[in-house]
Amino acid sequence: MSDDRLIVAIDLPNALAGLDLSQRLGDSVNFYKIGLGMLTGGGLALANELKDEHGKRIFLDMKLFDIGATVEAAVRGLAQFNHDFLTVHGDPHVVRAAKEGASGTNMKILGVTVLTSLDRADLDDGCIKAGDIHEITLERAAKALEAGADGVIASPQEAAMIRALPEAEGRLIVTPGVRPSGSALGDQKRVATPAKAISDGADHIVVGRPIWQATNAREAAQAILDELP
Repeated sequence: MSDDRLIVAIDLPNALAGLDLSQRLGDSVNFYKIGLGMLTGGGLALANELKDEHGKRIFLDMKLFDIGATVEAAVRGLAQFNHDFLTVHGDPHVVRAAKEGASGTNMKILGVTVLTSLDRADLDDGCIKAGDIHEITLERAAKALEAGADGVIASPQEAAMIRALPEAEGRLIVTPGVRPSGSALGDQKRVATPAKAISDGADHIVVGRPIWQATNAREAAQAILDELP
């Protein structure tokens, strides 16, 4: 049986490859993430097909960022498809606009804190204020939740700190950057194992390459599920 705490990232070239992956995973996985990388390869159509025809849950990882009116309009357009999660940047004005766009629907808005592929040197290159990256992530999480986000995206290394925030009560923490023991890090820098991420307070973990690059994707997904507490 599937466990919705595991979200499989379909970071593949096109919708046909994504549909093939979902068929290979079968009923072992019920929750999929579709992001910008697949958007021009039929990603939205795949999301709709997986939800409407196969009963899967869908996380649209769009990381929207723009002026409030544009974010609100974009979210309102996406919300009509009744998907489960949508990411926007965790800046308060973006979160507030996204919540307005999603009003009247069940789609949950998740605020992105600091990308799991970034470290302090990357923040310096981007002219982000000085300070410990974990503390900055914590501050951004608190501000996104105060602005009304249904949850946040953060690395598993910050999950415990965010879960301890008063603002995080009843909210979701979704952690990418999850790697089973022995897996290559790829472009991720702030990582943890699936069991550690869940134990530290994550509601959902997002795993991509360790599953879809595996010789047997279903076995790889099941091994992660077996590791969850």
